[in-house]
Amino acid sequence: MSNIFEQYEKKNEFLVCVDSDGCAMDTMEIKHRKCFAPEMIKTWNLKEREDYILNLWYDLNLYTQTRGINRFKGLAETFKIISKEGVEIEDLDSILNWVETTNELSNNSLLNEIEKTNSKGLKMTREWSLNVNKSIEELPKGDEPFEGVSEGLEALSKIVDVAVVSSANGEALNDEWGRHDYIKYLTALLGQEAGTKQHCIAELKKKGYDTEKVLMVGDAPGDLQAAKNNNVRYYPILVGKEKFSWERLVNEAVPKLMDGTFDEEYQNKLIEEFNNSLK
Repeated sequence: MSNIFEQYEKKNEFLVCVDSDGCAMDTMEIKHRKCFAPEMIKTWNLKEREDYILNLWYDLNLYTQTRGINRFKGLAETFKIISKEGVEIEDLDSILNWVETTNELSNNSLLNEIEKTNSKGLKMTREWSLNVNKSIEELPKGDEPFEGVSEGLEALSKIVDVAVVSSANGEALNDEWGRHDYIKYLTALLGQEAGTKQHCIAELKKKGYDTEKVLMVGDAPGDLQAAKNNNVRYYPILVGKEKFSWERLVNEAVPKLMDGTFDEEYQNKLIEEFNNSLK
């Protein structure tokens, strides 16, 4: 998995890692409402409790402390909750077991497990995931970066290394970032195939960045956790306040990182603000 990192070179002293969906690209809402959730209802034939299940999915994936959770973890959490409510999910144990024990939450890892176990639940999970990818590809190409992202990336790329670290699939990332001509601003573009966000930050740090010179920019608690687990700084893009967040990133947070004043007090203020923005 780590050989993907061999092609990346450190150019600047500082590294800013940026999540994609819901952080740079305004794609979270549309992907969950038009792709992830409807495909789940379809694959598992959950029409009977559709409204309840859809609202639960949106809460788990968009509006609460699990915002931005990996798709397979989101599926497992949804199924755990609805199965307690009496909704039967075939071969649920296999799905939960794989999500909890695999070291790579991806379609390829899922395929390997299916070849070993021939599990019906995992086959349905893979069918769902592939259908999600297909429906994301078929979305009207109206995915737009949030206001402030173009200017922000351009400004940052002149003074720091910028790496996209995302749990979205790599092809979709290449498509989105390529279509908006943003790849020229990046040192690295890393999707789910490169490993978890925590793993990606750790591998990028090995290029020679000092820990206190690395910043993770994200919109979800998983981004904060990946930063904490690598002892690097975290900067939140606040839901509904994306333009403000990007402007502050460029004008305040990165300058603080670079002059050494991104201290514990400032970090705690940002994290508190972030936690308050998610119910």
